[in-house]
Formats: sequence, structure tokens, C-alpha cells
Amino acid sequence: MEKKVMMKMNMEAVLLLFLVSNTIKSVHGVTCTEAISTLDPCLPFLIGTEPAPTEPCCLGVERLSNEAYTKEIRREICECFKKYGPPLCVEPEKAKQLPGLCHVENPVPIDPSMDCSTVTKN
Repeated sequence: MEKKVMMKMNMEAVLLLFLVSNTIKSVHGVTCTEAISTLDPCLPFLIGTEPAPTEPCCLGVERLSNEAYTKEIRREICECFKKYGPPLCVEPEKAKQLPGLCHVENPVPIDPSMDCSTVTKN
């Protein structure tokens, strides 16, 4: 129980850092902060404290996928998650499972182990 509380506090601290930072790069109208905030409801699943993604999580995955309409945007968002996924304790296997569990086609890669240079539009 104490471990879950500490992980939640750690997640909240990292998310707060993202939200107040002015150095996070804008990605053609979608900032790294916005991308992470959109998937905030997914964090309990992504860090392994929940067994399945929630409906708000899946809506966020779908929204982010729709907003990332070019290869460049998708690559920038991929780099964002690659950089900030590990401090949030995101489990790569959970990140890989998320789009399929949410039934989102052509998702933005959120896997911190992804080679973002290989990301395409489709």
C-alpha cells in the first residue's frame, strides 16, 4: 500500500513538473505536456497498478491519435513519451498493449522503448 502511495506521489510530482515547465516543446499545436495530460487517465494502467485501461484512458488514446495527423507530430509525441515515460515508471509492455486494449487503430506510439525515427503516419 505504501509503495502505491509513493508511486502516485511520484507520478503527481512529475506531472506537475510537466505542467509548469515552459521548456517543453510544442509539437505542431500538440505540446508534450498536452500529450501526457491527455493520457493521464492511463497512468494507473501504464504503471501496473490497474489491470485494464479505463474508458477515459481509451478516449485519451483515441484523441491523441486523431490529433497526431502527420508523421512529424507522431515522431515528436513518440520522443516525448520516450523521454518522459521512464520517470513516470511506465511499463513498456503496458504501453504496447494500450492501443489494442482501447481498440484504437493507427495509434501514436507511447512505448518508451520505441525507435521514433521509424514512426510513420499509417
